[in-house]
Amino acid sequence: MIVRSRSQTLALAVGIFLLILGLLRLPQLIAASPEILNIYTRLIQPILRHGPPPHDEYCDLHQTHPAATTDGLVRPSITLAALLNTLEVMQSHFYTIWQGQWPGAIDWTAAVMGTQVSATLTAMTEAWRHRTSLTPSHAYTQEVQEHENAINRYFTQITSFYFGENAFSLRTQAYDDMLWVVLGWLEAVSFITLHSALHYNRSGLPYDVFNSPSLNSTQWYAQQFIPQFAHRARVFYDLAAKGWDTSLCGGGMVWNPHLAPYKNAITNQLFISASIGMYLRFPGDDNASPFTFKNPVRPATGLPPAKAHDPQYLENAVEAYQWLKTSGMTNRKGLYVDGFHIQGWIGGKNGSIGTGKCDLRNEQVYTYNQGVVLSGLRGLWEATGFRSYLDDGHELIQNVIAATGWDTRGTRWRWQWAGLGRNGVMEEACDSSGTCSQNGHTFKGIFFHHLAYFCGRLPPTGFIADDFITFGADHRLAAWHDNKCEGYGPWLRNNAQAAYLTRDHDGEYGTWWGIPAGNEHTNARNMIDEDGFEVAPEDGTDYRNKDVPLDDTWTLPDDQRRQHWESMEKQSEEMEIPEKSDWDPNNRGRGRTVETQSGGLAVLRALWNVVDSRR
Repeated sequence: MIVRSRSQTLALAVGIFLLILGLLRLPQLIAASPEILNIYTRLIQPILRHGPPPHDEYCDLHQTHPAATTDGLVRPSITLAALLNTLEVMQSHFYTIWQGQWPGAIDWTAAVMGTQVSATLTAMTEAWRHRTSLTPSHAYTQEVQEHENAINRYFTQITSFYFGENAFSLRTQAYDDMLWVVLGWLEAVSFITLHSALHYNRSGLPYDVFNSPSLNSTQWYAQQFIPQFAHRARVFYDLAAKGWDTSLCGGGMVWNPHLAPYKNAITNQLFISASIGMYLRFPGDDNASPFTFKNPVRPATGLPPAKAHDPQYLENAVEAYQWLKTSGMTNRKGLYVDGFHIQGWIGGKNGSIGTGKCDLRNEQVYTYNQGVVLSGLRGLWEATGFRSYLDDGHELIQNVIAATGWDTRGTRWRWQWAGLGRNGVMEEACDSSGTCSQNGHTFKGIFFHHLAYFCGRLPPTGFIADDFITFGADHRLAAWHDNKCEGYGPWLRNNAQAAYLTRDHDGEYGTWWGIPAGNEHTNARNMIDEDGFEVAPEDGTDYRNKDVPLDDTWTLPDDQRRQHWESMEKQSEEMEIPEKSDWDPNNRGRGRTVETQSGGLAVLRALWNVVDSRR
């Protein structure tokens, strides 16, 4: 007979109550996959085994109840379970493995989807670290197998996407499209490296479960894909780097070679993050393809080998950020506007560079323009040791939080547009009107993905090998960075809860996080009619959700080029959009898509990585 003290009995009863509450109130959370159910159960077991954590570690995602959320969520375990369910819905509803694609995505958003999946797998494998401290047992072996099966299932989809990705078309598209590809495959390489080190390294496991006959391997099979993934990242980086231009504005990346020169925030931020990512994470590449034929007599020539940690990548990142920082691309709120045209520029044989300066500013503000640079800044600190990069990142995040109306939430001014949202919830300007394109649907998820990377814990030590150097953080710097990021926790939780509440009965997320699912059609109309609700103003040219203007500012004078772009825009307009009922504000326009699902995935992962995984 097992004898328990009164406190142990109470703790066990509370743990069981919380588990039942979560299961009753969140039936969709774990119904999508037996693997999710198994992992969910394992994660709750520590609560049952050891009793609930201290009182101050409990709160709902709105921090209004000491034990559970309004949906029965208990943190931190439920945050991870919700993250896994969101991934499962995204992949089971929107991904087709025989095509190796998310059929509803367009080329560049598909690259972002791959990045989001790889980053979520990284969160999953890091979350499993604590399990390796358990006493070896048959049950533990089964848990390892279940965890590994879930990892392998999703990773197999990443490998199929490698072959399904429209790489040939992407090579001819805008430079930002190419750079999304670079970030995606670097993310996959990083995940493979981490998962192999954590779970296939005998010296790192107290119980060598992977030496068992059923798992007869000490090296994860996925490592064979690293050369292919790295090669694609290298090819697309080299193609995109051709967009760096010093003839106008003293530097900076051009957005699109098929249009008049436009130096925008996103292409330059992507170049910064891709460059520092190549310096820190690119393992090298000796694949010579694709081959080129210069003439019929000489043999074909291929790409030369590319070494790992080439200092040129670091130099590119430093130069690109210095240009961006001094370009004047931030507004009075400290947010990045979209970009610059050059006044008086005229293309063609008799053209002119005009002023040659970035002096026609597009004031449009997008959420992703505040995010991509964050991973670049984090990498630049790691490669140089200069704290100023971290300072700049934290300042930008604080500006973003302020621009979501965080300080006016719950007040009579809560529905006023603050620059990037209202009532403390991030919004794209097109969200409330239901007019976002696939581009706009993707943006918030991109922001939270890069915020999560920026707020990762700083390494305590650096690394030196030949001409490759990284830096570590002393205790004071690490604590400062952690405290800053922890301070973003309430805002992250507010946005994660807002996104989570937009799920419909199928578990699919909406794009407007300010409106919950359910009977929100009435609530939405009441809210929009309420005094003080302010529609986001049109401060610039919203070419990401509307058509690129076919005028001399945006397009080239060459008729052939303009016809090419008009044709692309026409194809975009003619894309079939499924009919949606209008009772749910998040079913307007394109409705719920893989891109809106990835937004929920990213904000939950940010909450998990930055806050709940550390409790």
